Amino acid sequence: MQSDPALLASFLLLLPLVLLGQPQLVRSTLNSMDESGTFQCVVHLPNNSIFLQQLELLQSTLQDLIGKYEQQLSRAKEYAYITEDQDSRTLELSHMLDSRNPGVTESQSDNPAFNLLRLQLERAQELAAQLQTKAGVSGAMELIHQLQNQIINASLVLKLLADSDYQSFRTLQEEVDVLEGRLSECEREKEQEQSSRYTGPPLAPGSCTHGGLQKVGRPLVLKLNWRGLQYKAGAWGRDSAPNPSSSLYWVSPLRADGRYFDYYRLHKSYDDLVLLKHYEQWKMGYGDGSGNTVYKNFMYFNYYGTRDMAKVDLSSNTLVLRRSLPGATYNNRFSYAAVPWTTLDFAGDEKGLWVLYATEESKGNLVISRLNDSTLEVEQTWYTSQYKPALSGAFMACGVLYALRSLSTRQEEIFYAYDTSTSQEYRLSIRLDKMLETLHGINYCPWDHKLYVYNDGFLINYDLTFLTLQEKLPNSPIKKPSGTSALSKPGKPARPPGQETP
Repeated sequence: MQSDPALLASFLLLLPLVLLGQPQLVRSTLNSMDESGTFQCVVHLPNNSIFLQQLELLQSTLQDLIGKYEQQLSRAKEYAYITEDQDSRTLELSHMLDSRNPGVTESQSDNPAFNLLRLQLERAQELAAQLQTKAGVSGAMELIHQLQNQIINASLVLKLLADSDYQSFRTLQEEVDVLEGRLSECEREKEQEQSSRYTGPPLAPGSCTHGGLQKVGRPLVLKLNWRGLQYKAGAWGRDSAPNPSSSLYWVSPLRADGRYFDYYRLHKSYDDLVLLKHYEQWKMGYGDGSGNTVYKNFMYFNYYGTRDMAKVDLSSNTLVLRRSLPGATYNNRFSYAAVPWTTLDFAGDEKGLWVLYATEESKGNLVISRLNDSTLEVEQTWYTSQYKPALSGAFMACGVLYALRSLSTRQEEIFYAYDTSTSQEYRLSIRLDKMLETLHGINYCPWDHKLYVYNDGFLINYDLTFLTLQEKLPNSPIKKPSGTSALSKPGKPARPPGQETP
């Protein structure tokens, strides 16, 4: 019998194992190699067909084993090449990342353990496929199918991790950079704010020892007005006198039409207002718009359908005075933007009682008049350069008018100031956040230096921060045309800028 040397050697190694129990059945003689390089092997076998079949099966099994060995050896070499190539790519990418981001840890997809896991999953997929071709029992087929699905899912997860790992790191790094930038900006703003903040003792109630408004705090939402969400227009606040005789809180929602002022409530304390207890409810019946305010325990408002000013004693809900405001427009003529029926807007501060309005002579520009709170006579009047219907609201603080305009549905800007003590105008930019779109009634309280705002049915207040006396109002004043006068004679309205005195 002639055979390949390697096959013959394997055969001779296995033959004793197969015939271990029958040593007397085989006798063999191994001659030397002939001139052609072929071994001559003489085997004396008994005349037994069963034994010959066993030898043939043994030889076939041996050939299958050698084939599988060579196949596995080839795959091992292929995996070695893949590993070497992957290691080189990993090293290259690592150098690239180090050059771009020194100190950054390596990606998971560049980790040798990560690559080994991927190769193991690939091998597991191949073995599962082989088992599927050889399995003949339905139960085994179902088990193999489940195993294949688990291997596929694990491979997909691994691939997603490899693809997204670096990008996720870059995205996270960018977010961290943005947050660090915002933090630095906030720190700079905080330092600037602290450097310009009023550094003296806390302002006493009713004090004007400051340089003007610097900042408006975040809105504090107290609650919805007592009549409900449909009553979007109205006003509320505290007594706007510097030293009020009581700590009353008042709330005056308008009817759902946004014009008619018929009811109001008085609460003796903040807790009573929050809890809606211990209140007095009064019917008014003749108010017009949301420009009312309370000063020295009297409520001032526009009498319905006229240019008249009205004064009601809150102790008894009695109308004690009604007086016409000379030249003032009424019936929604020159109201604030998005806030109808505010033709007369009353305000109180440390310097007294004021009314803000427009006239035909002023061509709709805002006019400021200081009133005698006892008689409602006009004591002095100032004309501004601001068109009243372009403003969203205004208030007085220490004799300075601050005007607002809407920037968006969630933010207002205090952009203009008029100092009645100097008749000087200023440009400002103080942002004021709001919860809902429209600010209806804006009232300043000198006692606690807060703004009380009626915001589409909700009661909101703001803390005010003032500049130091050394800094004053920060922006350059607006120059006025020469030859104009802002002050009026006692009891008479001032002429608009540009008109000559007869």
